[in-house]
Amino acid sequence: MSFADRYGPWAVIAGASEGTGRAFARQIAAHGVACILIARRDGPLQELASEIRARHRVDCVTAAIDLAAPEACERIGAAVGTREVGLFVSNAGADPNGARFLDRNIDVWLELVRRNVLTMMQCCHQFAAPMRARGKGGLLLVNSGACYGGASFLTTYSASKAFELCFAEGLWSELRPCGIDVLSLVLGMTDTPAFRALLASKGLPVPAGIAKPEAVAEVGLAQLPHGPVYNWGQANDVAGFAPNSPDQRRARILAIDASSKHVFGEG
Repeated sequence: MSFADRYGPWAVIAGASEGTGRAFARQIAAHGVACILIARRDGPLQELASEIRARHRVDCVTAAIDLAAPEACERIGAAVGTREVGLFVSNAGADPNGARFLDRNIDVWLELVRRNVLTMMQCCHQFAAPMRARGKGGLLLVNSGACYGGASFLTTYSASKAFELCFAEGLWSELRPCGIDVLSLVLGMTDTPAFRALLASKGLPVPAGIAKPEAVAEVGLAQLPHGPVYNWGQANDVAGFAPNSPDQRRARILAIDASSKHVFGEG
């Protein structure tokens, strides 16, 4: 099955205005899949949509939506309309704060949780149900190495990313028999405008050798059929910066899935 047959005819890319989201949209369109671009700023979305239409000759629509808003998923659904979505990429989820938990108003952290957790989870529920009925599709959740443990200045962010990791693993276990691919793409430092802005606000230089958005998108799409987890820059049988390797995590999930079926009467 070709990429377009497996993940088309439409893809929704949340957080598509810059960085890895923009790179994902370009590469998905290059595979012949039409794109629905979602982000807060309309100007960059319109620019990217025009580029995609001209370069790849596929349809492209945009919707300027704040993914931290309580009604974000409802507005995304309205933008999608009756289009058949075969791929959902959840790319928005950076932490622009770089601050300790008590040094920011609680509303800042609630906004982060709505963007990183609630909107992502609602969209997965909305788009995966029709995918299950069709027996194909994909959910690609862009994650961070912060998912593997908490730390100062990352308290809420790492917690939200840990949720995303476990959520992706559970979805992969549930949906793989239905022909739906799920991947938590766990990144390290990546050269995005948001990361550069955070470094600049702290007076820090951009580190050498950090991941490029184009490479992230290419590898992420290639790894999508091989979920539930891929750790950037590492083989799937290597733990590296994680407590255990993606292969070990997959084996654990499958073992729990097998025992759970007996508990819940599906074995």
